Amino acid sequence: MKRIPALLTATLLSAGAVLATSAAAGAADCRTGYFCVWTDANFEGMKIEHSGDDHWWEGDMSNQDSSWANHGVSGPGVPDHVKIYDGRQLTGAVTLCLAPGQEVAYNGDANDRGSSHTWEMGC
Repeated sequence: MKRIPALLTATLLSAGAVLATSAAAGAADCRTGYFCVWTDANFEGMKIEHSGDDHWWEGDMSNQDSSWANHGVSGPGVPDHVKIYDGRQLTGAVTLCLAPGQEVAYNGDANDRGSSHTWEMGC
């Protein structure tokens, strides 16, 4: 009779380990304190990293963004949300606003529209 609870516990622990491994494997590769942007969905393709505002995404990133991660650091009075703009020099509509720790593997409405971003106190 004691074998059933022990077997059930072992099964649940094994399932939890698999779920934890899967979640960690899918996390975006973006350093702490940075906002990262990729040219392809699911955090693939060319990547740029920003620790501050960028009013003009250079080269092949402007209007080529397909996934995003905000690994900014939070604290009192620290701008920790990232607003992504449709145009350079912070013009145009905000295509996405990411809270601290938020990762977006793909968003059809924001795909290939970003050209600049700022760190803000909120969305």
